[in-house]
Amino acid sequence: MDTHIVERLAEYVDNGELNSELIYAESEHSMFSAAAGASAAGARSFTASSSQGLALGFEVLGMISGMRLPVVAAIANRALSSPINIWNDHSDTMSVKDMGWIQLYVESAQESFDTMVQAFKIAEETLIPVMVCLDGFTLSHVTEPLELENVSSFVGKYRGKYVLDPKKPLLMGPVATPDSYMEIKELQQKDMLDSKNVVKKIHNEYKKKYKRGYGDGLIETYNLKGKKKALILMGSAVGTARVVSDEEKDFGVIKLKCFRPFPEEELKKVCKDVKEIAVIDRSLSFGQDSAVYTEVKKCLPNKKISGFVAGLGGRDITRKTIKDAVNQIGKEGQIWLK
Repeated sequence: MDTHIVERLAEYVDNGELNSELIYAESEHSMFSAAAGASAAGARSFTASSSQGLALGFEVLGMISGMRLPVVAAIANRALSSPINIWNDHSDTMSVKDMGWIQLYVESAQESFDTMVQAFKIAEETLIPVMVCLDGFTLSHVTEPLELENVSSFVGKYRGKYVLDPKKPLLMGPVATPDSYMEIKELQQKDMLDSKNVVKKIHNEYKKKYKRGYGDGLIETYNLKGKKKALILMGSAVGTARVVSDEEKDFGVIKLKCFRPFPEEELKKVCKDVKEIAVIDRSLSFGQDSAVYTEVKKCLPNKKISGFVAGLGGRDITRKTIKDAVNQIGKEGQIWLK
């Protein structure tokens, strides 16, 4: 799903349209390692992956975030094996949600472009790597008109704050003994939570400059004003939910654009007057409720919330799927919509 992203970048480099170095790696483990090394040396670094490839690179994801390297990755969301399935769901990025990367989920190809540009500034200001998660096939292989901008002035020139330099030697990724490891992780957690403000700030800067925005950069709502029912979901299925909301008129839509860090206070604010909520997950947490449903329940303990699993392995989330979720608010346990 992600192959043609780097293939097109390779064409730009070959044609002299992009001043960049392209590294050919033999696997996603090597690919993420190369991105880490390039970033540590002071280069603005980007890569792309999905599904089994992301799983293969798992070991390096924690190294990148722990070394505070501002790598950006496009992840074309796909199901994980087994059985073998190449179609879309969110099981790949949900499996690495706790690896210290900011995760931004997008609804459209246009939002993919806009968010990718913002991701570099977010990563470089926070020193936290960013995954831009776009639904495999549905977005990774879509053809639609885009508004493209010359974004050089927006992202600016990159100068790494901490880089490997023989003239100023420093150590990256050292051994941390028990008397220091917790403090390092505590600081990483604090910075991750604080990064919400940076995500919002850079989103607003982009919106002001290019006249395109997506809520506050963390959450976007649709038809929510005055509604007592809401549907919460992520990714391209939000578009279908908007259509059904227009048709049914009895519920609003809440798009979680940012899943890590989780926008807890922002969600509480937009749900202030909402009484009933349906949450659709496109992934599983085996042995427990799925991740989005779990987070929403923790965030909004006094609301009537029902969770639904849908769209696994590329199964379409249709207008009927959306209607079934909203109509079954109040049922307990996580319900499968097939």
